[in-house]
Amino acid sequence: MLTLTLLLANSAYYSDICVGSIACRLEKKEGRAIRVYIMTLGVLAPYRGLGIGTRLLNHVLDLCSKQNIPEIYLHVQTNNEDAINFYKKFRFEITETIKNYYTNIDPPDCFVVTKFITSSQVKK
Repeated sequence: MLTLTLLLANSAYYSDICVGSIACRLEKKEGRAIRVYIMTLGVLAPYRGLGIGTRLLNHVLDLCSKQNIPEIYLHVQTNNEDAINFYKKFRFEITETIKNYYTNIDPPDCFVVTKFITSSQVKK
């Protein structure tokens, strides 16, 4: 049986320097449902607050809406308040806490942060 994984990646450049990127994968759930997992979203510190992360995330949210993908989620370290607040601006919710998710960083716990998307609920 062949399993196909769809990956989505996008980068933001300033003067030929990659200053931000997002990488996601499409996952199958039980039945025929699908969702998107954000593997990474990052912007270099000097370029934060300029809307780069917002544009990268909105690009993925737009694609999810257009493709009728109802769920997008990611893991965030429990003490990463900047990331938690960023995703909350887009109406992501903390849906789960996983103890000892990370092995080499402290604290090792993470939140699962999820957004359920309707076709009219894309941009923030």
